Amino acid sequence: MAVADRPIDVLYAKLGDMVKENVSLAPYTSARIGGPADVLLTADTSAELARIVKLLWKHEMPFTMLGGGSNVLVSDRGIRGVVVLNRAKGVKFHTGDQPSVTAESGVVFSNLANRCASKGLAGLEWAATVPGTIGGAVYGNAGAFGGDMAGDLIHAELLTVKGKETFTAEQMGYGYRTSVLKRGEVKAVVLSAELALKNSNKEEVTVKIQQFSAHRKATQPPGASMGSMFKNPPGDYAGRLIESAGLKGTRIGNAEISPLHGNFFINHTNTKAEDIRALIELVQKTVKEKQGVELELEIELIGEW
Repeated sequence: MAVADRPIDVLYAKLGDMVKENVSLAPYTSARIGGPADVLLTADTSAELARIVKLLWKHEMPFTMLGGGSNVLVSDRGIRGVVVLNRAKGVKFHTGDQPSVTAESGVVFSNLANRCASKGLAGLEWAATVPGTIGGAVYGNAGAFGGDMAGDLIHAELLTVKGKETFTAEQMGYGYRTSVLKRGEVKAVVLSAELALKNSNKEEVTVKIQQFSAHRKATQPPGASMGSMFKNPPGDYAGRLIESAGLKGTRIGNAEISPLHGNFFINHTNTKAEDIRALIELVQKTVKEKQGVELELEIELIGEW
């Protein structure tokens, strides 16, 4: 194949300097782990995101979406094909008796929750400690402190192969940390989401956020991690099962099961994705043997394993 015939040349022709090759993904994940992307494209607006995705679909180029990088483990070999880094950060508030906010999918969810608080708007306090972006939250039905996306989403604007479509929370088929998108039932990219809010006052909303943040700091470890590693099984907690199995503080290489909370794996600098994966397998095997429970991953393993 001649150099001019490479699929990537289509991207260079249409997107120019936006195309970056062989880029390490570690800086773009919350765990600071991961090998290179063959090609990295960054979208700064939802319109730009739609343009990029349409181009990739048109030329049948495989791609992986990456937002805040908080619920993913990227392999040491990295990701083949294109990675689209979502940095679409537009936000629009809608005031009145039933206030709401529309946020593009690259908006950091915790930042949005704090912006709502500064305007005296309640409803998203639970999200003030949630890592990742709006797009990731819509995709995985993010939740904390009794709140979740299923309860607050008015609708999401998705890009499907047919064009832009609006999905309600019901159409998203939400379950515990899952949706029609995560289950692969609908092929789409999240462009934006409108979330329901309530009129309140700045002080009251801020106090609630501070309480949630204090609780999280007291119970969850600092440092580079992917967030909650496993889903909580019905009627129990993954962290409790891991602690009961005697695995807190277990270490493989520079990867450690946090001594503070068993459902968090910490990267103590230069950790290999394979070491995290080995810890995952150790936990699943041990908890199954000792407690008879099969722990299901909340994070996603992406890339070439």
